[in-house]
Amino acid sequence: MNSSSWIRSAIRTSVGVAALLAATAAFGADAPRQQASAQLLDHAEFLCSNCFFGASDYYYCFAADNKILIGYQKAPVLNWRDASKNYLTPAHPGWEAWAAPGQTVPIVYDDKHIWVARTDTTPKQGFWAHIRAMAMWPGRAHGKQVRLTQNSSMRDIFANSPQCRGVASR
Repeated sequence: MNSSSWIRSAIRTSVGVAALLAATAAFGADAPRQQASAQLLDHAEFLCSNCFFGASDYYYCFAADNKILIGYQKAPVLNWRDASKNYLTPAHPGWEAWAAPGQTVPIVYDDKHIWVARTDTTPKQGFWAHIRAMAMWPGRAHGKQVRLTQNSSMRDIFANSPQCRGVASR
């Protein structure tokens, strides 16, 4: 193989890789995120009771930028006898259900997700807190954002807000 054919081969490979990267960047671009101050209109919970590694579903309805946004969070659960408990959250605080700090919350959203800030910044006490403090993995979810998946095609689950029922039934 002479040097000119090797150079042509290297150029063709470089052009092919550059075209592949450009196509990935052009078609894989995310939708622009928008920030808003949203009003929490309603929420619904479907708790998994007597679960051995089941999942609880939490639904939230927001009014932001003249839109109604519905998002849900699925949280892994380990509990028995009491549906309100989750014995996994001391070991992994990110699986704790999001609780609204008030009626108006700052959100960031795009076409697929809604991000809300987790407001509980008090450090946890106890055995698992000490284990996490010594661990090498990031286990602290307090003060971070919770990602809710947007979906307005859910069944009629909101009982307290006619605006949310109207969006969910479309």
